[in-house]
Amino acid sequence: MNKGCIITLAAVIGILSVALGIYFYQQSKKDPVVYETEKPVITDVVKKTVATGAIKPRLEVQIKPQVSGVVDEIFVEAGQMVKKGNQIARIKLVPSQVNINNAQSSVELARIRFDEAKRELARQQDVFGKKLDVEAARVRFENAKQEDERNKKLFQDGVVSEQQYQQIKRDLDLAKAEFENTKIVSTNSLKQFEAEVNVRKEELSAAIDNLQLLREGATKNSKQVANIVVSTVDGMVLDVPVEEGTSVIERNNFNEGTSIAVVADMTSLIFEGKVDESDVGKLKEGMPLELTIGAIENKKFGATLEYIAPKGELEEGTVKFEVRAAIQPTTDVFLRAGYSASGDIILDKKEKVVTIKERDVLFEKDTTYVEVKTGEQEFQKKQVQLGLSDGIQIEVVSGLDTTSQVKVQKKL
Repeated sequence: MNKGCIITLAAVIGILSVALGIYFYQQSKKDPVVYETEKPVITDVVKKTVATGAIKPRLEVQIKPQVSGVVDEIFVEAGQMVKKGNQIARIKLVPSQVNINNAQSSVELARIRFDEAKRELARQQDVFGKKLDVEAARVRFENAKQEDERNKKLFQDGVVSEQQYQQIKRDLDLAKAEFENTKIVSTNSLKQFEAEVNVRKEELSAAIDNLQLLREGATKNSKQVANIVVSTVDGMVLDVPVEEGTSVIERNNFNEGTSIAVVADMTSLIFEGKVDESDVGKLKEGMPLELTIGAIENKKFGATLEYIAPKGELEEGTVKFEVRAAIQPTTDVFLRAGYSASGDIILDKKEKVVTIKERDVLFEKDTTYVEVKTGEQEFQKKQVQLGLSDGIQIEVVSGLDTTSQVKVQKKL
């Protein structure tokens, strides 16, 4: 190795030595780790579960027409207040000739049945007036009485045996019962035919009304025009899903009909939400709720739990149960139907208890403990008994007081 290489190697070694010396010197000058501490505080611990859902009116009614046709005119708009009986819209009837022909046939058939019932009633009234069947039963009863009186004397004289006389008395009783029953049956039969006439009369009237309704949209016997849609409740119009010119279908046994408007009582609102199955077993009717509405900032609304569904539904892999709560009335803010909301349901609450941050709790098998300061940056493990937790603060039942200094395990 020549002299130049030796000099170069020595220079490299010298530079490395200086660099390492500077590095170790700087490392030795770093500040030691200083652990923070916090004292337990006395506060309230509230355990909650959250239900997510929406605000809805307790009473919401779909207003539907009594006749099919085309919307001719709409008298209200969304947001308007209405009373029961107020007009919502007018329907222009577009009856088919087939329906009119069927209605006319029904009228003729009902009239024929009504006339037949009247004729039969007249015949029965004639029979009842003559009382032929009742008179025959009365004659048989009178004959039986005379026979009884005649044989009674013969029985007393010993001419007729007791057995014969008892048979004669039984015949008298039967004749009397027959006479009474014949009078009752005769009267009831007449009432039955009178009722039949009334039924046929109502059928004819209904058939005539139906025909008139198809032709004119109203009946002479009705105070209300059938093609005028009216509100069935007091409240606010939430929606008018149709426009003038829209074809609509009447509500009947075969279809639900077309909704003309949605009217709701906005003075009585409820919160409908869903709760996870892990929390539903802790809920009871009457529990208070604190509602947070996304559209209204910095304000909470009170509510009371009034319904917990007995059956859950599978949603996104978890079972959830529907809950419903009555919202306390408020006048300073107008709550709109459909607002999304979340409800904090208070499951348990401890007031004015010693608490620490849950992050500072350490676990070792079945034991819970914290690290308590005993000197300058010196700490000792201390077992504690814990209680209610809200996920951030946890109650300390025993083991600490407000003078203790607990080592902060990890800043959140």
